[in-house]
Amino acid sequence: MLRVRGLALGAAVLPAALGAVLLAGRTTGRIGAPGSPDAPWWDAIRWAVLGVAAVTLLLAGLVARSQLRAEPPVTPAVPLPQTAAPELHRLIGELADRLDVPAPSGISLTPDCDSWLEDGRPPRGGRRATPPAPVLVIGSPFLWWMRAAELRALLAPVVAGAAASADPEIAAARRFVRGLDAALGTRHRGPAALIDRINRLLLAACRHHSAELERAVAGWASEQAKAVDYGLRIAAQEQVGLAYAGWDRLLTRVALPAWRLGRHPAHLNAGVVSALTELSRRDRLADGYGSRLGDRPACDLLEEPGLVDEAVSLVAAGLLHEPPEGGWQPLDWTDYPAEVVDRGWRAQAVALQAALDGAGPAGPAAAPTLTRLLARLAAGGSEALAAALAGQVARAARVAPPLPPVRSGRELLVEHVTAMVCCAAVDTGVATPGLDWLDGPVLVMTGGRRGEPAAAVARAVEQGEDKPLRAWLEAAGVRLERPVRLPG
Repeated sequence: MLRVRGLALGAAVLPAALGAVLLAGRTTGRIGAPGSPDAPWWDAIRWAVLGVAAVTLLLAGLVARSQLRAEPPVTPAVPLPQTAAPELHRLIGELADRLDVPAPSGISLTPDCDSWLEDGRPPRGGRRATPPAPVLVIGSPFLWWMRAAELRALLAPVVAGAAASADPEIAAARRFVRGLDAALGTRHRGPAALIDRINRLLLAACRHHSAELERAVAGWASEQAKAVDYGLRIAAQEQVGLAYAGWDRLLTRVALPAWRLGRHPAHLNAGVVSALTELSRRDRLADGYGSRLGDRPACDLLEEPGLVDEAVSLVAAGLLHEPPEGGWQPLDWTDYPAEVVDRGWRAQAVALQAALDGAGPAGPAAAPTLTRLLARLAAGGSEALAAALAGQVARAARVAPPLPPVRSGRELLVEHVTAMVCCAAVDTGVATPGLDWLDGPVLVMTGGRRGEPAAAVARAVEQGEDKPLRAWLEAAGVRLERPVRLPG
């Protein structure tokens, strides 16, 4: 990468060097001396070369400025000063000493299932002989799910990579690539587009070398870390897969319904422990989970785990979903059934009632009852209802990450009909809204068992066959003619 930078610099100054030679040749009389027959030709060549040199140097300066002024993206993270996690800082410092590498300059937590070193940045406009020490970024789910010894084993190869960050040439190469990548973050038109094209060509020339460099650094760091907790690291890597599965499920099934309502669960990391505990109980994926409970959890290395969890959860909400207009409202897990599950179902019931009013002959004086809904489905009204719901969602859509993927009108209809059925069951008093750590909002029937009307709802929506759903409602004791309570 430094060679690519050197070649680019050499290409930029080559016309200027050639122009200097031609000027020197004229002065000494060796090339196009004044008064000689070929002097006009050499003068024309000389001025052309000097013009090219001026344009090239100007362009090179603009390219260099675009790289220097570009701001590399900052990873959304929660910094952990030493006062907030003295034991974690001490653990990382001891690990760095044992690996004989520079200790990280700081520690941050990110709402992700990964850990890495984020190279420190020198002050703008200043140069340092020694690159600043990197910051250790740790995936927050690891601290809550893993034991302290597992976290130490997992982070050993990451911390070992600090040696490469301290190497001046490696640090310079990484800064060059980061500058190129950041400079391409904004599209330009006109003359600036040429600068973008040059940066893009330079970045393309560096990609293979950059990948080789990082692969070599990772291999070296892994080899160095074999001396520290190597056997435990294998078990820790298995926990990484579990943490990722639980974290992904918690975000998509549990957190997303809350985010859509403008509420952010304030303790996502504590929730992932509950989700993974439930996953282990159901599928027995976490071998030896019971024995692990006796070991110290890594979150005990924090002074105030609850406050840190709140901060990371807020970062996750802003990163993965568009913030609401009034800002996020924190949500405790104990309030989830009432504030998210019931509110979400009733909001969907309102949308379904609006679709019923707008997609059929019945006027808006019509009551929100299951009798009316089932009659419309049995009469083949699914297509019109699905189209109406899809239109509502499209009009209310906001720019947000595709989490989950866009749903079809038929899927939306199944979801909304299920919500209305659940509302009716709650209003009748035969069920309550509940939270499942792996599936999110659920209907809990009297006696503690979960209600599962989804299959019967799907048959009513997709085939117009409402008998299974009517049988389910009758067995549950839900009255079809009773209006569903809608907010507002």
